[in-house]
Amino acid sequence: MYNATVIIKLKKGVLNPEGRTVLRALNHLGYDGVKDAKTFKCVELTLEGDNENEVYNKVDDMCKKLLANPVIHDYEITLKKIE
Repeated sequence: MYNATVIIKLKKGVLNPEGRTVLRALNHLGYDGVKDAKTFKCVELTLEGDNENEVYNKVDDMCKKLLANPVIHDYEITLKKIE
């Protein structure tokens, strides 16, 4: 068994309206030192698999088919074996 964590971020150059809203709200609350805010999505999965490479490939396939839009997203996969 493996725990997989997938971090999905917008690619450079893609507008992040949610991050801009967070930034404006923080500045409005008096946090003027905050100059940028970015948001991202985190998906945690628990999977069965014979080895790390097999599980990584499964999660990568999930990202390509459902979890991320390859046109606007980059993603990072981290695996941890569950004993």
